[in-house]
Amino acid sequence: MGVRKTGARAASAVSTWGLKHIARRPAANLPGRIALKIDPSIISELTDKIEEGSIVVVGTNGKTTVTNMIADMLEAAGKSVICNRTGANMQAGIASTLLQSKPGQWGVFESDELWFSKTLPELKATYVVLLNLFRDQLDRCGEIDRIQETITQALKDSPETTLIFNADDPQCAIIAKRVPNKTIAFGVDEDLQLAQNTVVDAQMCQNCSAIMDYAYRQYGQLGDYTCPNCGFSRPAFDFAATDVTLDSSGLAFSFACVGDANAHLNGARITSSFNAAYMLYNLMAISSVACVVGCPQEALQSTIDRFDPQNGRLQEMTIQGRPMLLNLAKNPTGFNQNLKIITQAEGKKVVAFFINDNVADGHDISWIWDCDFEELASQEDIVVYAGGIRKNDLQLRLKYAGIDAKIINSVNEMVDEALKMPAEWKMYAIANYTSLPAVRSALTSREDKRPVDHPTEGTLDPERSTSHRMPEAMKDQEPLRIVHLFPDLLNLYGDGGNVKVLENRCLWRGIPVQVDTVHYGQSADLAKADIVFLGGGPDREQKLASEGLFAMKDDIKAYVENGGVLLAICGGYQILGENWLMGDESVEGLSIIDAKTLRAGKGFDRLIDNIVLESPIAKLPVVGFENHAGRTKLGKDAKPFGTVISTVGHGNDDTSGADGVVYKNTIGTYLHGPLLGKNPEIADHLIACALFNKFGKPYPLDALDDAVEVAANNYMVSRLHTRKKQA
Repeated sequence: MGVRKTGARAASAVSTWGLKHIARRPAANLPGRIALKIDPSIISELTDKIEEGSIVVVGTNGKTTVTNMIADMLEAAGKSVICNRTGANMQAGIASTLLQSKPGQWGVFESDELWFSKTLPELKATYVVLLNLFRDQLDRCGEIDRIQETITQALKDSPETTLIFNADDPQCAIIAKRVPNKTIAFGVDEDLQLAQNTVVDAQMCQNCSAIMDYAYRQYGQLGDYTCPNCGFSRPAFDFAATDVTLDSSGLAFSFACVGDANAHLNGARITSSFNAAYMLYNLMAISSVACVVGCPQEALQSTIDRFDPQNGRLQEMTIQGRPMLLNLAKNPTGFNQNLKIITQAEGKKVVAFFINDNVADGHDISWIWDCDFEELASQEDIVVYAGGIRKNDLQLRLKYAGIDAKIINSVNEMVDEALKMPAEWKMYAIANYTSLPAVRSALTSREDKRPVDHPTEGTLDPERSTSHRMPEAMKDQEPLRIVHLFPDLLNLYGDGGNVKVLENRCLWRGIPVQVDTVHYGQSADLAKADIVFLGGGPDREQKLASEGLFAMKDDIKAYVENGGVLLAICGGYQILGENWLMGDESVEGLSIIDAKTLRAGKGFDRLIDNIVLESPIAKLPVVGFENHAGRTKLGKDAKPFGTVISTVGHGNDDTSGADGVVYKNTIGTYLHGPLLGKNPEIADHLIACALFNKFGKPYPLDALDDAVEVAANNYMVSRLHTRKKQA
């Protein structure tokens, strides 16, 4: 044994003992981090502990669940297993697991996507299971392209590893197409007829950048896809789920080994009490592993039957006899799947959501505006709470979904109120990464602690009363028309929430409003538009959108020059200028505003942070989140939208201290969030300008109760140091 390896193991053992016995803390990461400092090759040196083979699970959603179930299944089949069961999935966590474990026949490891390029080449795993790739933590991970490049390179660096991948996800299938490794494809071979969500991550072919066609979708971008341009399509399955049943009682499917009738699991009927579509894919991944490693059906099914997660992922419990479901959700797709679990369940429900914005969560929570919370508003008997560090933003998002959510500081407040209600009210708690441990700890400490005492009547009212008074001037008039351009391509950071804010603030005043969404390839009649919205998107999508917008250049320019109201965010803002950047390419813009976008030069690669502006349009500070690489320079006569007054955040560039532009009734800005949610004065300014254009005179807007909006604004301003005191 080398000196470095010996020192690393000794230091790890000491730190593990100290953390467990003195600090009373889990020893999941620090021992591995110390060992890696002493011996950077410690992971590869410790793989001799694994006798038969190893499996690495990677993907956006479901890693911890699938990793634990594979480990359980192998143990049920009589194998000894080394596994990072707690979800410590970075390089240090995997190192800690290997250091602290006895030798085993199989190693099963969950890996963070960004750390995969380091962990896989060191582990040289027998199999990699690629579950799915969804938009997640964009301020930390970047766009999905970056994650794909990381996974692709790692597989190329471990060419003997076999890739087991979800073929229903085009983001995974393109990786399988690009790597030299042996690949095994699994998926669902029938249309489940599931209701689709508003926002989908992948619309374009990553082989040629055309819009994909779908025979059907299951959820998100998962489904049966084909590119009409280059022919890239869902790969042929090696393993398929057929004869699927999925309802509130659970799910079942037949496991088909396509082209290999002799495979030992071919035709096996798999059943589960879990009733979510994403669990169908998780179980298909686990079943595929069972097939390739030779686990018997009995071990697979008994693992599914016994699976009782105690880590907050689909964890069921009872509190005073009341059912409680706790689950993790950390991105739009995960939240939307949880919303379906809640809405499809029968009975009355009390739901609490918890959102933090720590480093592990991602500081930008704009994505909550891409979650279809509107589905909850259609429920007759539901009470909703908002918790976590960003509870104010969550309450604000729920308000614009038509839900009066009450702020809570602990899940105990929700439980206390729910227990005052009749016995039929079920409880749900959905939390993101760093909020989950505290929520789980509070709930498990109360599990079945006291006898049930149910009052006869409920005490909470989920209804929100809003006055809808139609102004006299609006009677018998055409509705205010909001045109949302290319939401299928330009909605990377929840920017479509701006349209929700405008629509609701009109409706709450009784102003008739109509939202027209113009998808790529459709024509837009801007002559009848009152407000136009243009968001930002990933480079590939933005390039296609810019081509569509360029074809409309004359119409957009005429609309803006005639005083039409237009709000453009990030990439949409850049496109209005002389140019915008796509990697090393400078793409011609619409030249409607006097602005040019340049590369960073010697500055930071990307400008990513919360930001506070002072703007002449608003009395309150203007708050948002920026995430962009381009540096936009305004012409000498162009007026900025606002001046940066926070000590973090940049705006247009590294030096000017300004953000965005105002030209006539057009506003361009780098602020996501979405912008209008926490800045209602900007929303009302746009509405007022549109009404002035429509009626030819100033139109006074009725005051609204903006306590929720102002609270969310104040919270973020209070977190960020400003350069001068606000009036």
